[in-house]
Amino acid sequence: MLLGEVDAWFTRCLAQHPELISCSNGCSACCRGLFDITLLDAFYLKRGFDKLTEPIKNDLQSRATRRLEQLSLVNPSFVEPWLLNAIPEDEWDALMPEEDETPCLLLSETGGCLVYDHRPMTCRLNGIPLIDVSGEELFDEWCTLNFTRDDPRLLSDLRFGFTELFSRELLLFQELVYSLTGSIRNEVDLFIPAAMVIDCDKITAAIDELNTDYR
Repeated sequence: MLLGEVDAWFTRCLAQHPELISCSNGCSACCRGLFDITLLDAFYLKRGFDKLTEPIKNDLQSRATRRLEQLSLVNPSFVEPWLLNAIPEDEWDALMPEEDETPCLLLSETGGCLVYDHRPMTCRLNGIPLIDVSGEELFDEWCTLNFTRDDPRLLSDLRFGFTELFSRELLLFQELVYSLTGSIRNEVDLFIPAAMVIDCDKITAAIDELNTDYR
């Protein structure tokens, strides 16, 4: 439901400003480099990933594993099940440098997302600044292909109830972690390649260990 609400907002923005927003399935300008996604998004992405054909899944999982192993060379503490929270947050940037232009593994040969209907929240929100209905700017950047002539921060019809939406997302995330471990956490983050090779049992054990460290 939350992802549906985000999609409805984005569709409305496209309908209202088709001359200003170039985003569409097949445009992959923003599908570069690595970024963190929540465990909630990772499980949902994996559901879409599992619908792909076996040859495609096997190839992608091999490539994802290689990418993750390369990252462990950057930071030896970054190991399976590849939870970012297992390392200090100030070490995350080295794993996902801004200059990284590596295409997302889930891009097809034609530039479309192979799991478009199951893509993470971050992917759905990218391209337009996130300004709450209250006027608070939660994220004031946007794709350089969009709004080339106008400042979208001045367009009030782009605003949405992001603060309330993110609060509901956090509750869903907490319910997921509680169902796995019997404890509550506010954050468990992975990369998209990690979501493609996710192992629920190993994730649960890793979260349990994080919770022990947290307590």
